Amino acid sequence: MRLAEDEARTRLAAHDHGILCTVHAERGVDAVPVVYAVDDDGYVGVPVDRVKPKASSRLQRERNLETDPRGTLLVEHWDRHDWSRLWWVRAELRWQRDAADRPAALAAQLAERYPQYRDQPFARVLVLRIVGVTGWAAAAG
Repeated sequence: MRLAEDEARTRLAAHDHGILCTVHAERGVDAVPVVYAVDDDGYVGVPVDRVKPKASSRLQRERNLETDPRGTLLVEHWDRHDWSRLWWVRAELRWQRDAADRPAALAAQLAERYPQYRDQPFARVLVLRIVGVTGWAAAAG
């Protein structure tokens, strides 16, 4: 059953990780797993941290967003034994290059949410605005 927008947003905000999809100029969809935080105004913060090893300090998802600011965040719940508990939410996003104080506020949320980020080891926090959200659940509730 289709989720109401407020229920889809609630599930998105409560979930702890998802798949961020951006558009690569040659390959098309470029999907990577991410953690994130959602604020009350409908902005999503995706950290670029200094905790996990990286090949470059400038990630491909950033380069993709500079070329095409559209993104999608997909979160889902899977239960192989009880399919009545299946659900997914897809948030359509737009990268916000100049987001003023949003990166700092979202960094604080990330630090509160994930113990590994307690000291805010971020090179930066990507800020994306939710422009649409859809979702589905196998059962109500």
